[in-house]
Amino acid sequence: MNSEYLKSRRILIVDDEQELLDMVVSILETEGFEKIFTAKTKKEALSLAAAVKPEFAILDVMLPDGSGFELMERLRQDGDYPILFLTARGEDNDRLRGFGLGADDYVVKPFLPKELIFRIMAILRRSCKDETPLVRLHDCEIDFARAEVTRGGGHIPLTAKEHDILSALYRNSGRIVTIDALCEAAWGDNPYGYENSLMAHIRRIREKIEANPSRPVSLITVKGLGYKLVVEGK
Repeated sequence: MNSEYLKSRRILIVDDEQELLDMVVSILETEGFEKIFTAKTKKEALSLAAAVKPEFAILDVMLPDGSGFELMERLRQDGDYPILFLTARGEDNDRLRGFGLGADDYVVKPFLPKELIFRIMAILRRSCKDETPLVRLHDCEIDFARAEVTRGGGHIPLTAKEHDILSALYRNSGRIVTIDALCEAAWGDNPYGYENSLMAHIRRIREKIEANPSRPVSLITVKGLGYKLVVEGK
């Protein structure tokens, strides 16, 4: 699973200590996470969650207007995304309650920044793998978990770069994805100079997913802008 894809997930952090919020935000930003939202109270967190639709949450147990356990139960009513507790409450009863409610992990303060990142990435990898869809295009089906295309009764493997490019296109199904964004998805933080390589990969992807690669109906070129993926039923 492409780590850049994992780091694009929307993360909600809830803690009433501004210093702790700033520290966790800084840790995540240093690791490349960009979509980070913070709240200090249960009420503020619920309002923010309704607006941004988080894909991962980090909660304190003790909040000014309720407990993190109560907040978790409310958040889970609107979405079954991973939740990690980050708290000073390290008693066994609190840990057991958190896990009993379905928390994905429980980290006690003080903590090592690198350990927090490792735990977050491990949870994201597990949850994203479980959610990996089978994507139906006009002439084939893509299985991202297996990194293969099924077309005409045969199975065609995808390379790592092809998988990264198709994943970026799928996350933006029906919308234009710029050449720069696709290069970044495949080659990371320094994508410049890979435009010709991207074109070569696009050509090979079309040979795998299109009945007629010269006249693509699923992976469309938008001249001067980039590419878009047309997914059946979306």
